[in-house]
Amino acid sequence: MITYKHVAFALLEAEMLSHEQVRAVLDKFAEYVDDHLDPYEVASALEDFGVAVTVHADDVDFLEESYAYILEQAAALTGGAVTVTDVRLREGEFVEGSRDDVLEFKVNGRPVSISAEHYSDDYLDHLAATEAVDELNPGDARTFRLVDFERDRNRGYETILTLATPEQAAVLEENLGLKLR
Repeated sequence: MITYKHVAFALLEAEMLSHEQVRAVLDKFAEYVDDHLDPYEVASALEDFGVAVTVHADDVDFLEESYAYILEQAAALTGGAVTVTDVRLREGEFVEGSRDDVLEFKVNGRPVSISAEHYSDDYLDHLAATEAVDELNPGDARTFRLVDFERDRNRGYETILTLATPEQAAVLEENLGLKLR
């Protein structure tokens, strides 16, 4: 059985957070710290602890602003090693139920373009968002990794990405039952 406390200890063992940071999150979720977490909740807890970013599966109000928010959150995980500016979504034409767009932004001043396919203005392209976040790898041992977990059929999931070294990823996999790819 994995709880918020287990997640906290794994993050401490992986040296991804300080004791003070962990304590602040455990205090915030005090009434739930001993509750059993299913595999998706374990992965989601990484965002609660501030070491992951989520690409939402639910509808969003504005695509461009949602991509910008995800990229800003991911850049924050690098501790200032990476900055993101000038996020823009260039919209294509709807053809046969989908639209081919281009997500453009700058990473430390370097222009980046990612192809994105949208079936409506309400849902993010998870592959494009994941590729965009991957462009924010800080150039040290840390890389953004997809957090994978045991999934139930017929249930929708958000995409969760964390920034970790290979050693940190191994600790999270071993202690939390996750797969970091």
